Amino acid sequence: MIMSMTGYGRGVGKSGRRTLTIEIKSLNSKQLDMQTRMPQVMRDMEVEMRTRVGSELARGKVELTVTEELASGETAVSIDAGAVSVYKAQIEALGEECGLPQPADWYSVLLRLPDVLHARPLEFDDNDRKALYDALNMALDEIKGFRLTEGKKLYAFFKAKIAALYGLLAEVEPYEAERVPKIKARLEEQLTRLDSIEYDKGRLEQELVFYIEKLDVTEEKTRLNAHLNYFLETMGGEDGYDPQGCGKKLGFIAQEMGREINTLGSKSNHAEMQKVVVRMKDELEQIKEQVLNVL
Repeated sequence: MIMSMTGYGRGVGKSGRRTLTIEIKSLNSKQLDMQTRMPQVMRDMEVEMRTRVGSELARGKVELTVTEELASGETAVSIDAGAVSVYKAQIEALGEECGLPQPADWYSVLLRLPDVLHARPLEFDDNDRKALYDALNMALDEIKGFRLTEGKKLYAFFKAKIAALYGLLAEVEPYEAERVPKIKARLEEQLTRLDSIEYDKGRLEQELVFYIEKLDVTEEKTRLNAHLNYFLETMGGEDGYDPQGCGKKLGFIAQEMGREINTLGSKSNHAEMQKVVVRMKDELEQIKEQVLNVL
């Protein structure tokens, strides 16, 4: 089963002091393109987390976000008591010198002054680390499930489009059968107007055969049919999936299908047959558009 590169996963892990939430979003991309956002205290684990996420998701534009919520009673801010004492003494001295009243609420005044409050990261211990990876595992499981669900939708879409191309390829048959006799009859009709010109009928017959052979589309139909079969084979069945994905391979097969359809159109020389080719191109364009989302 194919997987989509589009997905979303969220995981939550709790330690005694923190609640850690991890969100992973992914969109389609030719390669793995990952961006991370996390608190500074966890930066030493960033490389390890990126490696883990990259090995699990393989490809896509991935955004990994980690947020933390501290438990009640835990604080990441400290008050510099020395700075508070110095500020208070200076304010009192200034008030006496200038005849100003003392503040009614010392706390609101002092705590707003520079360098009184110091943010300090709460150290990350083993319990926090376990909570972080619990959240990561949960988020990865969820995004892979999301990708698989989207992959099933893509699988059904491709099956329908390939079936449509098989049907259109079969529609070419009757037009092809009537096309060569019509071309030959048209050429012979044109030759009847050349009674006054002498020509080698044997050589003319050879040229007609050569011209008609150039319009033969048997090889193109055979190769296109083979590409359709290979596309279905590469997608695999409805159970299981390839963790490394087959999106690029499906893209290459779709390109080969396009070459055969284009050649079929250039050789058709038949209005109704060209209409079928246009419909083929429309179906293939939809396949190419959605292949970009396949892992």
